[in-house]
Amino acid sequence: MATKAAPGKRDDHRGWLRGSPPPRWVRLLPPLLLVGVCVAELVSSEPLDIGFLLGAIPSLAVLSYGPVATAVFGAVVVVLLNIPALQLNHPGNADLLTISFIAVLSVFVALVRSRRDAHLVTVRSVAEAAQLAVLPPLPDRVGAVGCAGLYRPAQQETLVGGDFFDVRDGPFGVRAVMGDVQGHGLSAVGTVVSLLGAFRETVLDQGDLEAAAARLDRRLVVDSSSVDHAELFATALLLEFPPGAGTVRLVSCGHPAPLLLRDGKVLELDSRPGPPLGLGFFELSPPRGRTVELEPGDRLFMASDGVSESRDDTGAFYPLPDRLAGFAEQSSDALVEHLWEDLVRFCPSIRDDVSVLVLSPGLPEERGGSDEAAPEARGRGGGA
Repeated sequence: MATKAAPGKRDDHRGWLRGSPPPRWVRLLPPLLLVGVCVAELVSSEPLDIGFLLGAIPSLAVLSYGPVATAVFGAVVVVLLNIPALQLNHPGNADLLTISFIAVLSVFVALVRSRRDAHLVTVRSVAEAAQLAVLPPLPDRVGAVGCAGLYRPAQQETLVGGDFFDVRDGPFGVRAVMGDVQGHGLSAVGTVVSLLGAFRETVLDQGDLEAAAARLDRRLVVDSSSVDHAELFATALLLEFPPGAGTVRLVSCGHPAPLLLRDGKVLELDSRPGPPLGLGFFELSPPRGRTVELEPGDRLFMASDGVSESRDDTGAFYPLPDRLAGFAEQSSDALVEHLWEDLVRFCPSIRDDVSVLVLSPGLPEERGGSDEAAPEARGRGGGA
């Protein structure tokens, strides 16, 4: 997955022994072994009993060739064994019969493998299309807000996990959401679909951001009501950039606080977190929103707990604000990329979903800064 627009562009580090196409050198093994055996027999002054090596050629061809090419290699091997000048079948017919059987068996295995690979490609393409429908790639800009993101599911071979984010433009301004569903992997995808669907509806018809958060909570409560002891919950952070206001409205439902990047410094915004979604506490203790004045050049950084709760070998948590301060002067794309690389170096074994979102509201340069944000932000780290 590239640094821009997380889902759907995930890096593939499977390796050829775990399903990726074999490297070129594997395809070269059958012809190289074939030529090597023949050359060794021709240059040797005495016959060499190495005909048995040809039996490995059809088996090697199965790894990277289809049934037709495997059959060709098998036929060539059988022909070479019957050329008297090469004397590859010098001990007798045992080698010829054994290698002929291996060649026929290899063709059958190659046929089965090629059909299975074609089926897996189809299944993977359908799965990727379905997952991209859940979390489509993040555009460079939504309305007046620039976007850069990264998404790394914890479960291998998937594009979507328990984290989610989205940025949408609507009649009330640009809204963004980042959330983390209980659990991770494919088991959490259904909950992610429900919450994203509810969020996208609120962008169009819910004018109040606190009411939008309540809509997400109700969606999760309804989904879990029919399941005994479901204990289904999620944390979420909602942001709203009203058109032309030069502010951002924050509503937190148990999610880690956003960070404000301003003049090379990292400031943690106090978002007054409310209860997580789905626990039924919104009527007793609804989340309270907070409005923060923005200055030209400000950026908002959000991350899931898969970043802040990652640990190194000593058990120390990743110091997100301090590390982020070292990248605060970089562009949003470079910041996201370098933060991920730094996180991997700090914690090579990341077992939770990781999502990062950087939003750059387009404010007019002539608009003066405001000190109203100062009481709402606490300095965390210096400039790069």
